Amino acid sequence: MRIGLIGTGRIGTFHATALSRHREVGGSLIVTDADPARARELADRLGATAAPSVEEIFTWGVDAVVITAATSAHAELIGRAARAGLPVFCEKPIALDLPGTLTALAEVEAAGTVLQLGFQRRFDAGYAAAREAVRSGRLGRLHTVRAMTSDQSPPPAAYLPLSGGLYRDCLVHDFDILRWVTGREVTEVYAMGSDAGPGMFREANDIDTAAAVLTLDDGTLATATSTRMNGAGYDVRMELAGELDQIGVGLDDRTPIASTEPAGPPPADKPWTGFLERFAPAYEAELHAFVEVVRGERTNPCDGREALHALRIAEACELSRLERRLVSVSEIPDTQG
Repeated sequence: MRIGLIGTGRIGTFHATALSRHREVGGSLIVTDADPARARELADRLGATAAPSVEEIFTWGVDAVVITAATSAHAELIGRAARAGLPVFCEKPIALDLPGTLTALAEVEAAGTVLQLGFQRRFDAGYAAAREAVRSGRLGRLHTVRAMTSDQSPPPAAYLPLSGGLYRDCLVHDFDILRWVTGREVTEVYAMGSDAGPGMFREANDIDTAAAVLTLDDGTLATATSTRMNGAGYDVRMELAGELDQIGVGLDDRTPIASTEPAGPPPADKPWTGFLERFAPAYEAELHAFVEVVRGERTNPCDGREALHALRIAEACELSRLERRLVSVSEIPDTQG
């Protein structure tokens, strides 16, 4: 299978490496980047082919496209692939804003092509086990969910104005996995944020820490928190409490938290440092799934409309923070007006 990968930065390099090891792709992989030298270096290392530009991805005859370019280019590349009739895997987000997302989705739907979004937590063993526990009834009636994403250190200042903000960039993963694990929809949110950290967040009109209370359509309450400044390590967890049992995702010997109890577990010897390390198996699994989707062997595990649902929750949180009020997700449109 000939796959064209656009963007050879950190996540692009990871995905290219995984695809180059896939039995259905291997040396048929084509990579390109805005920096041609970077693409050539990666191609030489992986035994892949470097394309001089994006144009060749669409003229050399590929079976599918993987988009790991800058976020600002996602929507245009998705549309181009759709018009070419090509299946697409794209790292989130589809676009930096809701109108751009809706336009790209409309192009995919008009073309009748496949768009799989990169919400890798759906392929993590812990989250999959939590989903099964909820769906099987093991927890009984679910009453409380707590989700969190904490980065060990902030991204470069230049990234912040391009990120879409903390809700869209980080917590959107929690919003997606909340829906996926529970099978419920978020109906309303109340969100707060703090920019008390380094000045670069205020300069970018962003926040470094956020908290949101979310109500699900069956009355279950959920909280979602995030920070860019968790010096102890990269910490992504979910706790689900029901009337019969309570479980946690992300608790292992690398979770960066210490107990103050005398008999509590010792601090992590090697805490997680980032998302690529923590979710490496999940990233590989989602690409394997994409290859199966392209081959017609399975249905799309995370299509563009799923990403739209998570984005609408993030948009509602941003509106809630700015206006300091409870926001119904129904206030955020899901179609082009």
